[in-house]
Amino acid sequence: MSRARLPLAALSLASASALLLAGCSQSSDASETAGDKAAPAAAATGTKPAPFSKGKVKVALVRQSGAGDYFEQWGNGAKAQAKALGIDLTVYDAQADNAKQATDLSSAINSGAQAIIVDHGFPATIQPEIDKAVKKGIKVVVYDIETTNKSVISTKQDDASMAQAVLDVMGDELGKDAKVGYVNVAGYAALDKRDSVWKKTADANGWKQEFKVGKVTDSTATDNVPLVSAALTQHSDVAGVFAPYDELAKGTVLAVQNKKLQDKVKVFGADVSNADIQNMTAKGSPWVATAGTDPSAVGAAVVRTTALELAGQLNKSSVEFPAVAITQDFLKSKGIENMDQLRTALPALNLSKVSTADWIPNVAH
Repeated sequence: MSRARLPLAALSLASASALLLAGCSQSSDASETAGDKAAPAAAATGTKPAPFSKGKVKVALVRQSGAGDYFEQWGNGAKAQAKALGIDLTVYDAQADNAKQATDLSSAINSGAQAIIVDHGFPATIQPEIDKAVKKGIKVVVYDIETTNKSVISTKQDDASMAQAVLDVMGDELGKDAKVGYVNVAGYAALDKRDSVWKKTADANGWKQEFKVGKVTDSTATDNVPLVSAALTQHSDVAGVFAPYDELAKGTVLAVQNKKLQDKVKVFGADVSNADIQNMTAKGSPWVATAGTDPSAVGAAVVRTTALELAGQLNKSSVEFPAVAITQDFLKSKGIENMDQLRTALPALNLSKVSTADWIPNVAH
């Protein structure tokens, strides 16, 4: 999406929301990596404010993560930034179990955490626990979740900009009045926002939507292959398919290839990760464009946002992370094979100036 996750992003994946869940774990180890290198922290020069001036600060990260390395990188960025700040970070992951995420949130509330970060999730399930945390005086920062509590700090990918960025490329590639397919799922905040942009753009271009399919599971890419394959059997004349979460896009790519339509049908996705880059640059890949944020940088920025809120220095109720378009042609022309190379080639992904201060050692790429 993430992706979703939504990572969706995401879907952001409720978001790139609940884009569903990778591993179930609790850990305070902020040092692990996942296929891309964590950037070294830029040294802090300012004096730490309270509560950071008093030693370790206890923070809980309650996740509803999804399939794919987007969520791994997001988590690694968060952990690396927490470690640099001296945060004692406990991570919970609900593994596609909404009831468990509510239980995890309850555990986090009772753990003595001074702040709780909630990464993805279904609002109806977790809103009561979010309200309890706020009432108890705990700072709550959510990522890609719609919440009704005005005391909660909201962080998210700019899903409208993400969808628009890739749909602008799709418009250039397909032109007006093209026959198109659509792979998406309703009920996730990030995907619903991307859907709104899709409807406006499709209408403005006169595109004829021949089919809409899609579902989110704990094996989203695999489980969407038969759905998209069946749709392509009936509508093999579509010129392009929009799948606004990278796991949906992966499934769409496999379906297009299985139907041997990769020379006729172009795939337009959303989110970006190491696996997505490898997929887009593979020989004969029909995935020609995506749009996304750097998941590692986003995870780190969410932790910095939380730190500023704890220090009383945030002075805003929401923070958005803008997305950029990434095309297959760009990746191939620059010889880009992974996120580290993409960060170097595309500085717009760098969030080092988002949610920072002179006392914060910044690990954003």
